[in-house]
Amino acid sequence: MESAGILIIVWALTCLSGPSTGYSNGRVEKACMDMTPHHGKGPQKSPEHTLVVNMTEFKPGDHVHVKLSGPVFKGFLLQARDAGDVEGPPAGSFALANESISQLLTCKHKKSRWKNSAVSHTSSYKKTYIDAFWIAPSDVPKKIQFFVTVVEEYKRFWVKIPGPIISQPKTPALTTTMPTVESIPTSLPLSPLSQPFNASGCGTTKFCVRNPSNCNPESDDCFFLAFKQDGDSVLVEMSGPSEGYIAFALSNDQWMGGGDDAYFCISEDHHVDINTASLIGRAYPEFDTEESDALEKQSWRLANGLMQCSFRRRISLPDLKGRLDLDANYYIFLADGEVGVDGTIYKHHRQPLVTNGKYNISGPAQDIGGSRSPLLIKIHGALMFVAWMTTVSIGVIVARFFKPVWPQSLFGEEIWFQVHRALMMTTVLLTSISFVLPFVYRGGWSQQAGFHAYLGCTVMALAIVQPLMAAVRPPPQAPRRHVFNCLHWCTGTTARILAVVTVFLGMDLPALNLPDPWDTYTMIGFVAWHVGIDILLEMHGYCLIRKVEVLEDDRIHILQSMNSLKAQGHTFKQTVLIIYICGNIAFLVTFLAAIGQI
Repeated sequence: MESAGILIIVWALTCLSGPSTGYSNGRVEKACMDMTPHHGKGPQKSPEHTLVVNMTEFKPGDHVHVKLSGPVFKGFLLQARDAGDVEGPPAGSFALANESISQLLTCKHKKSRWKNSAVSHTSSYKKTYIDAFWIAPSDVPKKIQFFVTVVEEYKRFWVKIPGPIISQPKTPALTTTMPTVESIPTSLPLSPLSQPFNASGCGTTKFCVRNPSNCNPESDDCFFLAFKQDGDSVLVEMSGPSEGYIAFALSNDQWMGGGDDAYFCISEDHHVDINTASLIGRAYPEFDTEESDALEKQSWRLANGLMQCSFRRRISLPDLKGRLDLDANYYIFLADGEVGVDGTIYKHHRQPLVTNGKYNISGPAQDIGGSRSPLLIKIHGALMFVAWMTTVSIGVIVARFFKPVWPQSLFGEEIWFQVHRALMMTTVLLTSISFVLPFVYRGGWSQQAGFHAYLGCTVMALAIVQPLMAAVRPPPQAPRRHVFNCLHWCTGTTARILAVVTVFLGMDLPALNLPDPWDTYTMIGFVAWHVGIDILLEMHGYCLIRKVEVLEDDRIHILQSMNSLKAQGHTFKQTVLIIYICGNIAFLVTFLAAIGQI
């Protein structure tokens, strides 16, 4: 029953997560012809997203800039087709404007002659716009119309939204009007910053903050922040794989807000704006509009999915409100997020990187990292993994299958019971300590934790109830002992199932945010490992009982044979337990290592 309950939870989580990740990688070649996501639900009407292009006429070889924009969406499929045969195969080829959020697809069709004939998303990362370049081949149709399918959520999508029609010169005039964008070059524009940053000099000539540590912004998609003092000013370099904005802030504490001094690099329409702002509480940043002299020698670069910007700032700006002196010690925040079509920045979708201590960025050069998860939250997660992945699981296995294996007495109780009780009390102790830590960190209840917090409180209550029930349990031969056994099993099983669900929910909260989908698959693997061992021991016990029954029927050398069977059974169980503990610890160490690297 217990194994079945856990299997049900895993099945439910798999079913719930399946739809949202089925096409999250954008490999939707099967939908090339009808452009339908096949999500089991009809498309929406009245499209909310628009396609625009930068020219009305084209010649073979031209690069036509195509832009999709609208409310936040996760997936898309963009194509160009013969305007006279819109049900036919895609026409022409595409080139990417940004490889981190879009990818090329080749739609296979007997009439299709072009590679890279469609563009789709690379992940379920939320977007408000995408850009691509359609390349007109030599044998392209006279008129071309663009179409796009947009997926906002799994059950909310629009199919084959019609876009503008463009035509070759001397083609009969179009009878429809179409939106256009400003004429831009057919290749990505160059910025004043022509070369990417690199990590040379970190720790020797400049102060660097890197995530992950030891990464190089010249070749890695990583977050990089560098400060280099030059006289009475500091040169700042910032780099990150962001399609919206990257930012850093200087703070006197590890909480964002309270007048923190922030600097934003915001990407919009192939251009980067560098702005200063003050962070007051957890509200929208207060951008400075009259402090153009605060930053000097601004430059930026957009290439290969990376945004890089640099500027120079004087160490002291006494005449500018909100700008902190750069020769003092501060915590350093590094964050990224999305930008709306109107230039509005959205809240960062993951926890900002925060340095573990205060640093003087204009002082001695250092090369440091930071953490995207507060220390107390990391300890909370680690203790919960130890308690509900290791101690409770081993304790349950021992209680269910090792009563006949370890019946000897130890300090007045059987060995199996002493081991079981010690592991369960350890679980309660670890859970209690871990339970308090988020409240200490947040200073109270956190609405951002969602169902994780409510289920965690339920698990904590059940964990406390279990030993209290055990303390007043009736003797083994008491008439109501079976009632206690039933309640004890039900309470423990419920706590473990809810703990698994709580862990699943907690791994992706912003305060911890283990790598996704690795964390989900690894946790499912652990549950399958536990259930598999449970089933193996159940089957072994059943087979052993059947052999004993056969011996009792034969009644030949029954005592000697039964003792031999018991010895073999005990050896098998102990071997399986050792293997289970090793596997259990391997899963635990994997999760603890992931928490340590956040």
